[in-house]
Amino acid sequence: MNCIFCSEVVTKNKILENEFAFVVYDKFPKSKGHALIIPKRHSKNFFETTGHEKLAILLLLDQTKELLDKEFKPDGYNILVNCGKDAGQEVFHTHIHLIPRYENDDIKIIE
Repeated sequence: MNCIFCSEVVTKNKILENEFAFVVYDKFPKSKGHALIIPKRHSKNFFETTGHEKLAILLLLDQTKELLDKEFKPDGYNILVNCGKDAGQEVFHTHIHLIPRYENDDIKIIE
């Protein structure tokens, strides 16, 4: 399997983690602080994750928001999960985008 989220390139850059998931900054950020919450076990999309993984992901989502609040002080957030090619998913390993938003940032999340 050739999954970028399973590779050491990504996993060595963790900013937070727990037993089932970890967080990294997005390599192609939409905004300053754009982070990805990724389960450690490979699964194609959010609907294939276990209950334990979903809980771990949500706990990290809250912890990541706290970290980004302190570090970047955004004005808001988008939480984005793409499930399937037609929904915009490009990397077929479950991941949640936490995208900090800033006043007048003019980011287009869904076009």
